[in-house]
Amino acid sequence: MRPVTEAELAEAVAGVAGPLLVRGGGTRTLGHAVGEVLETGGLFGVELYEPGALTLVVRAGTPLSEVERVLAGERQRLAFEPPDLRGLLGREGVSTIGGVVAANASGPRRVQAGACRDATLGVRFVDGSGTVVKNGGRVMKNVTGYDLVKLLAGSRGVLGVLSEVSLKVQAVPDAEATLVVEGLGDEAGLAALRAGLKSPHDISGAARHSGRSLIRVEGMMGSVAYRVGRLRALVGGDVTVVEGEASAVLWREVRDVAPFAGKQGDVWRLACLPTAAAEIVARLEGEAIWDWGGGLIWLLAEPGRGSEVAAAVAGRGHATLVRGEGGPVFPPEATEVAALVAGLKAKFDPRSVLNRGMVG
Repeated sequence: MRPVTEAELAEAVAGVAGPLLVRGGGTRTLGHAVGEVLETGGLFGVELYEPGALTLVVRAGTPLSEVERVLAGERQRLAFEPPDLRGLLGREGVSTIGGVVAANASGPRRVQAGACRDATLGVRFVDGSGTVVKNGGRVMKNVTGYDLVKLLAGSRGVLGVLSEVSLKVQAVPDAEATLVVEGLGDEAGLAALRAGLKSPHDISGAARHSGRSLIRVEGMMGSVAYRVGRLRALVGGDVTVVEGEASAVLWREVRDVAPFAGKQGDVWRLACLPTAAAEIVARLEGEAIWDWGGGLIWLLAEPGRGSEVAAAVAGRGHATLVRGEGGPVFPPEATEVAALVAGLKAKFDPRSVLNRGMVG
């Protein structure tokens, strides 16, 4: 099924007899959902773009690349820097903006600008009964009771099928520079990232891989130059400064987990305490890309180590199997959380037809 209007989408969901596998571009789907494929790519187009108000309203099936093209025409961007995981996951297809929001897909700039859900102002979606629901709006101040915007962002289609999203966008800064810090071990290298993030210098990226720590600053040229100088003195080590497009290339590699593309092994996404990041990786003896100052770890490990990974992050974070076979994909939920999730599922999808089996 490939509806081209919200009304067709609602009709399709209401009339279905069995489970539906909701799919945008299929570029970032995780889990074990089953059912008839419901594609949202027919819901295409920009509904409203107000560059002066930094707001964009777009239909959920619109390709991410099209959204980025429209914004680039006004020197604007999505601040949360959504990753492109096609290389990592070995997939083709076109990422959609609805899929980005449904996955809460957020890149390195999350440490400064927040996640995708923080930039999502409003949503329209069809719930599991086929009812069209609207929540939020087109401005930052919008109080409507239940914050379904935050609930739908990251829900991966299990509560509703997005038909439209409203987003806050950001102006592209005049300058960008990255401090590349070498000569530090993982503990010291991650400590340098944390020191940068705790400083007043407005870091927009803090990552480490391949023996190098990367610290990014963006803004007006004079401000960037000043902050680079202050950070160089703060972090220590052997520092090289990379600017402009060369800096952007470094962060696309981190954003897209490019160093792991084509490499054999399972890929885990670990959200953890930054202070525990080095010890967790040392314990698991895998290859790591640290982002968010160590709060996010992409781990390349031998297959079949799920129990070891879960034990390593227990009490300090959670692990998601992004690429690999066997075992659960998502971390187990606490009893109270599982009960809350079940209650939400029963409310928004009482027939349990949307992305059944997505979790686990």
